[in-house]
Amino acid sequence: MSLNAVASGERIHIGFFGMRNAGKSSLVNAVTGQELAVVSDVKGTTTDPVQKAMELLPLGPVVIIDTPGLDDEGELGLKRVEKARNVLGKTDIAILVVDGTVGLQPLDQTLIDMFAEKKLPYIIAYNKADLFNNPTNGLVADATKESVTANDHLKENEIRVSAEKKQGIEELKEKIGALMKGIENDKKIVADLLEPGDMVVLVIPIDKAAPKGRLILPQQQTIRDILDAGCMVTICQDTNLVATLHGLVEKPKMIITDSQVFGKIEKDVPEGVLFTSFSILFARYKGELDVLVKGAVALSNLKEGDKVLISEGCTHHRQCGDIGTEKMPAWVKAHAGCEPEFVFTSGVEFPQDLSDYKVIIHCGGCMLNEKEMKSRIARAKGQEIPMVNYGVAIAHMHGILKKSLSPFPDMQKLL
Repeated sequence: MSLNAVASGERIHIGFFGMRNAGKSSLVNAVTGQELAVVSDVKGTTTDPVQKAMELLPLGPVVIIDTPGLDDEGELGLKRVEKARNVLGKTDIAILVVDGTVGLQPLDQTLIDMFAEKKLPYIIAYNKADLFNNPTNGLVADATKESVTANDHLKENEIRVSAEKKQGIEELKEKIGALMKGIENDKKIVADLLEPGDMVVLVIPIDKAAPKGRLILPQQQTIRDILDAGCMVTICQDTNLVATLHGLVEKPKMIITDSQVFGKIEKDVPEGVLFTSFSILFARYKGELDVLVKGAVALSNLKEGDKVLISEGCTHHRQCGDIGTEKMPAWVKAHAGCEPEFVFTSGVEFPQDLSDYKVIIHCGGCMLNEKEMKSRIARAKGQEIPMVNYGVAIAHMHGILKKSLSPFPDMQKLL
């Protein structure tokens, strides 16, 4: 499988956590077989999370994340620690790297508690087995003996390794692989709504924001999902949907559109044809569609000066007519009949404290993995801040949300 065969948002994210100088970066390099992380004897060498999509043989496509030590010091250290904690929001499998010469420390236990709170599968890797002296089980061994890599007296999710001597690395990969099998995602974007032989029409506008020479990721993934279901797909721009429909022998099963042209094409959707957007499909695929549908109501209750957070999961060059910073604010102001205050974030930036906001409008999350998208939704729910995504928001503000949810009757009942 090639490196680019699986998008980062679809890969299992494996995070390495622990205290400074436990050997996290050395173990990352040993596991990946690459110099992915900078290694030094100086405590705190890793200052920010390091993330890389890669093929981890023989396990397959993953994203590896190396994090700063949780015992970092000072004001800058606290910021690093916060970033490490944020990584938990996107982590599918956690590796707690412990200095095996000193054993579990209170901060290690804090991390274990955080893993448990987030119901995160984890492995404890006692590093530096070549200098083995682990007080957690009272075993002391000479580094020249085979027992330095033995795993007697350890729990199922614990292992002794030596990043320096490459001991126990394959066994660690086997444990990671076993956890990966338990969390593989078999969800479909749209295929579960179709029957083999169905025709689906995709409406894809080509504007200034469209990447030259290619389709954006949600469109690519949706096309592949439709083809995998044994269905047919026809693609057109918003300017020729009517002509495309006239050219078909039969009505399509479904029309999926870019949310930005919802209002323009809705009137051309034939009776009895299911209708939705890429963004709504991804709200179900990676998030919690019911929560986002309920959150749309908040857009109708905005008042002058209310803070609105508009957040995107990816970072890209902002262009004239950008949906997040230009089109969305204009639609919100027109719908609410007032001037809210807009705050914009992108990429990994998503506030811990959301209490200042009246509503959060989030992109479809195609560049985020399911764990991170759901983590953001959970954060909003926990602070009782309504959250909606682009597709749901646009459909609501154009008065066609119920119609755009036609593939999901249970969601229509929430309106």
